[in-house]
Amino acid sequence: MRLVIARCQVDYVGRLTAHLPMARRLLLMKADGSVLVHSDGGSYKPLNWMSPPCWLEERDGDAAKLWVVTNKAGEELRITVEEIEHDSSHELGVDPGLVKDGVEAHLQELLAEHIETLGAGYTLIRREYMTAIGPVDILCRDADGATVAVEIKRRGEIDGVEQLTRYLELLNRDSLIAPVSGVFAAQQIKPQARTLATDRGIRCVTLDYDALRGTESDEFRLF
Repeated sequence: MRLVIARCQVDYVGRLTAHLPMARRLLLMKADGSVLVHSDGGSYKPLNWMSPPCWLEERDGDAAKLWVVTNKAGEELRITVEEIEHDSSHELGVDPGLVKDGVEAHLQELLAEHIETLGAGYTLIRREYMTAIGPVDILCRDADGATVAVEIKRRGEIDGVEQLTRYLELLNRDSLIAPVSGVFAAQQIKPQARTLATDRGIRCVTLDYDALRGTESDEFRLF
């Protein structure tokens, strides 16, 4: 991972345009190719970013450097760097991934055992399907034989949708299993997360933990 603290201006050019005026910011260039622009406030989320696969080109100008990050759709994140205060690279190694709490892990186990909760004809490929950026909770096939990636949360929020989106981008580059669709499954799904998932073509499924455990009705609520 490369960490750069710089005075910079950031412009996103693509389906939408966005502009960040000149200011001191943290630029993160990750090993997976993603580039993120952070400030010192606002929240943990980046001000702007480019998801992989993308490519960074550094160009020298008369008064400032121009870094152009381009994705496969031809969209650009253009970072005009006026001054660099810090620039370092660090090898983080392979991350073991998020350790889920007991309920989340049990939900994954139960859903894998009762995979037709997602729909008639669904079959399990495997749990914890490993990718270069972490394990997908469940990889399965629908009734038509198409591959489906399932991300499971106790509470479904926007971060979970973003996580599944990253997995789908990577999985759909694998010709052996593509095309891969997504299912975001949780006991509760926040409206904002549901809206984002729907916009990205990801199906939302509300899970009844007690029903999966067999302590209540065998009927499941699918939305």
